[in-house]
Amino acid sequence: MVSAAKLRKAQDAIIQIRPYAEKLHEILINLVAQNGSSDFENKYADHPEVKRILIVAITSNRGLCGGFNANVVKMIEELINSVYAPFRQKGVIDILAIGKKGADGLKSKNIAVSGTIHQLYDKLQYSSAEEIAQGLMDAYSRGEYDRIDLVYNQFKNAAIQKLTVEQFLPVKLEGTKHSESSVHKYINNYIFEPNVHDIMSTVIPRSLKIQFYKAILDSVASEHGARMTAMHKATDNASELVRELNLQYNKARQSAITGEILEIVSGANALKSS
Repeated sequence: MVSAAKLRKAQDAIIQIRPYAEKLHEILINLVAQNGSSDFENKYADHPEVKRILIVAITSNRGLCGGFNANVVKMIEELINSVYAPFRQKGVIDILAIGKKGADGLKSKNIAVSGTIHQLYDKLQYSSAEEIAQGLMDAYSRGEYDRIDLVYNQFKNAAIQKLTVEQFLPVKLEGTKHSESSVHKYINNYIFEPNVHDIMSTVIPRSLKIQFYKAILDSVASEHGARMTAMHKATDNASELVRELNLQYNKARQSAITGEILEIVSGANALKSS
């Protein structure tokens, strides 16, 4: 019931931010399409060589939500044992757990966690998520990491959450949903003030922060949906269990009564015979 009440607010938050995030990314694609990403220094672009990787596990602080947290842990375990296996052997993979359950689940799998952030959910605001995102961006720009991935549950609806592995850094400057022709359609109408370089230097960090915040909101909405679904199933299972136990109890009670009646009848017949 609590998750059902919180789900509406979380669902509204993620639905409202998605159009903004998509439009911001579209603007970024349009700028790159006209001017090219090589015309300015982009400190969030690809590094020459991937030497160290950071995986951010976005889970919850509480349980009782089915496989919501376990799925994230399982996905990270698969990643570091398959795609990133060479990096794990070298010991150059760090994992940042956002949420207590993710940290506990990873530790139970003997996967080292370099850091845990759980206070974010105490009062979730954009400013709190922005601070964490800025820390990740600074670590990448300093060369501490050459790739940062987000692993989280993307919200579809109350019953469906899509497990997602999303590249956070280096920033992707391609892959818009619009075709190249539609991107160039309105480029000539753009007037850049003060200049493209300053705009790109502002849009890219903001786009990254919004991307991170959207992942957090996706995870929060998915958590409430998963918990509501899990508790609904648990209630149904408990009701079915009670029904089966009542049936067994009634059968045992009926059998005991029948046995007592047979004993009384047998005793009465024995007295008559004597």
